[in-house]
Amino acid sequence: MPKGGLRIAMVTTFYPPFNFGGDGIYIQRLAQALSARGHHVEVIHDTDGYRTLSGTAPEASDRDGDIPVHRMQAGNALLSSLAVQQLGRPVVHAKELKSLLADRFDVIHFHNISLIGGPGIWKYGSGIKLHTAHEHWMVCPTHILWRDNREICDKRRCLRCMMVHRRPPQLWRATDMVNSEAHHVDRFLMLSRASADNHRRFGFKAPMTIFPSFLPKAEADASAGPETVHDRPFILFVGRLEIIKGLQDVIPLFDDNMPAELWIAGSGNYESELRRLAEGRPRVRFLGRKPMSELRALYRDAAAVVTPSRCYEVFPMVVLEAFRESTPIIARALGPYPEIIEETGGGMLFSSGEELRAALVRYATEPALSAQDGAAGRAAFDRLWSEDVVVEQYFDIVADVADGKGQTDLAARARAFGRGADITPPEHAA
Repeated sequence: MPKGGLRIAMVTTFYPPFNFGGDGIYIQRLAQALSARGHHVEVIHDTDGYRTLSGTAPEASDRDGDIPVHRMQAGNALLSSLAVQQLGRPVVHAKELKSLLADRFDVIHFHNISLIGGPGIWKYGSGIKLHTAHEHWMVCPTHILWRDNREICDKRRCLRCMMVHRRPPQLWRATDMVNSEAHHVDRFLMLSRASADNHRRFGFKAPMTIFPSFLPKAEADASAGPETVHDRPFILFVGRLEIIKGLQDVIPLFDDNMPAELWIAGSGNYESELRRLAEGRPRVRFLGRKPMSELRALYRDAAAVVTPSRCYEVFPMVVLEAFRESTPIIARALGPYPEIIEETGGGMLFSSGEELRAALVRYATEPALSAQDGAAGRAAFDRLWSEDVVVEQYFDIVADVADGKGQTDLAARARAFGRGADITPPEHAA
């Protein structure tokens, strides 16, 4: 490995165990992958947001393996978080953040900054600056472009929507603060073309580059063991049981004429309504939350994985988890799913109930088709979303930015860790 590993900071609101969803896990995986390759990685994150929203404060070390973790904590978590949420800049932790980020890193990589500093944090520190958009926070105060908690957002009506979502209106969103502060960031990284398109459509003006998600190398092999024989084929859903995930459109299709069962792994606020909808439908099973050790066997044995989200996903990890086990997906033709299916051939899309039923029946009754499309998904996983491939792209991006800023030594060091290939300039990538 080339000498002279880079010094990299990951800056985020949520980081395990202070996290709710996939963004914290993504950051942890990326930090660990970079650290394992000899780079000095530090995580800087704010615990106030998690403590305020969850009402809990998990015990946590100041290290994650070899990675130092700076867990900032205010005496009054609610006021600290509310100040950032309202003003869009660091407040209570401003001095600490300036000290941590000042002239210490080659790369500062921002992630979910909603409650650690808002757009105002982008000006902090020196070095190459990246920002990964894990949600639509930069263009949506509820982060998910789900208007009034009932439909996809197609135009701004933010004040009313925030009230429906029970979130305090944000003063800084009355300005163009995101775009005015975006010049501090060298490259905005989007997990899918669909996410980049949505950001552009809702007024985000900075250049964007597509940078994929991945699963860690240690978890990349398909699960071991023979496939379990089941009495009837099953379609698998994995995820939070929320209205935006769209299971209410799937459950009614599993009547006595459906040649498969629906197995649902997960829990959430919409679970009671979904259970009510499934009453009298013995082919619908609720499994509750399952650890990944059990989920992997379920992914492997399923005829297909259904992903019926009604909202704009950014890039769902369930796709990679299904493809890893050579299982195809059945996805709503929305958000990143059309580009995923176009790129991989690893599943089917639907736009109506009839199309969904047809896809469910085909995979349930044609195991050869399920195996064929699942194999295509697995091949795409190895080609596009394996750890080595994605980490190489990471260093290519850093090298390209460094070249553009005249930092030839940093560019050479970064390129030595990457593939050495040219990447698409940011203004053309999205």
